Amino acid sequence: MRLVFSTQAGKSCENMRMKSGRYRFGVFEFDAESQELRRQGATVHLQSQPARVLVCLIQNSDRTVAREELRAAIWGNETFVDFERGLNFCISQIRSALGDDSARPIYIQTLPKRGYQFIAPVEFVSSEVEPRAIVAEIPATPTASRRGWLIAGAAVILLGAAGFAATHFWWRSANASQLPIVAVVRFDNETGDPETTRFSDGLTDNVVERLSALSNSRYEVIGNASVLRGLREGRDLKAIAQELHAKYIVIGQIQADHDKTRILAHLIRMPEQTHVWVVRADNQTLDDPMSLETEFAQRVGDQFSSRLAAGIIRSASQPTANH
Repeated sequence: MRLVFSTQAGKSCENMRMKSGRYRFGVFEFDAESQELRRQGATVHLQSQPARVLVCLIQNSDRTVAREELRAAIWGNETFVDFERGLNFCISQIRSALGDDSARPIYIQTLPKRGYQFIAPVEFVSSEVEPRAIVAEIPATPTASRRGWLIAGAAVILLGAAGFAATHFWWRSANASQLPIVAVVRFDNETGDPETTRFSDGLTDNVVERLSALSNSRYEVIGNASVLRGLREGRDLKAIAQELHAKYIVIGQIQADHDKTRILAHLIRMPEQTHVWVVRADNQTLDDPMSLETEFAQRVGDQFSSRLAAGIIRSASQPTANH
């Protein structure tokens, strides 16, 4: 198999066509055509837009890819969407799939106000089929016969191993589809100042990213569904949980406290709507909103993910009604 390192500097995501074949980095392989991500042979679910962002980052791994370049490549110049939130969601989903941490990145590094760079070594695995050697048939002899039986035995062992691997892969896939879902609702701006909505939306995206990065394949995070972006007045947590099959919901508020700001984040278990944990920050100022978003989201991620893990383990250990 021929390995070729990608060297695509100076070309944009929008104009570049991905080579057919697979890209290998760490324990992952990524098929450029099918946009299928695998970890040690097991498929890792990745939605279409995050997959296209990953294509662009891998393809340009020798340079920083600007956010504007990703916008043009994924959403197009004529598409009017809130691409900032959409791109943040895509990056958080990729990091979750790769088990990457934005604070200590292995695969994707954020360069503030510039863009992103794929920093792990990338190999392009050629899709060319290697020629098979032609073996002439040899008349059967006693020795050749014994060799044939050995080969047949080895084939049976290999088939058995392949069957075990297929069963194990099916079990892992089925298990992955049963992971609890955590839905993160858009944080509410209760300050009365419309300018604070940008902060509350940014904080929501940061919480989604931190929870995704800390999941360690114990739960899945949904943060970009339209049902999560509605106004508080018409919000129905039970309907959200039912539509997204969510076991947990995260809601939050940004409140005015004289000249300071109070931030609250709630982890709620569904469908009984039981509060599992609350993270609170009082006397905050919005002089440096990006730093505050990152700091508070880190606290939420650390505290909520540990409670989620404990709840998942406890639920798994309880016998079902059929036992």
